[in-house]
Amino acid sequence: MTTKPRRFTILLVPEHVEDRGGALAEDSAVRSAVVEATGETGASGYPRYAGHGIVADIDPSTRTVEALLVDGAELDYGLIATVTSWSP
Repeated sequence: MTTKPRRFTILLVPEHVEDRGGALAEDSAVRSAVVEATGETGASGYPRYAGHGIVADIDPSTRTVEALLVDGAELDYGLIATVTSWSP
């Protein structure tokens, strides 16, 4: 990927809901946020995105969340972060 997306939508989903029986991740999310590129690189080495209390380092080529803070703290145990959409 040559251009980094400007924004991503991140969902925080309970880990135990991994097999949702056909339900969308959006239906199981306990929190969602649209995060936008900050122009910085995070400690993970990936571009940093922030918004709505969430700061995330995201690998733009795989759309994988590599590091994440929620309201300034690490993600609670039992929750997973997933990228559901992006904007170029």
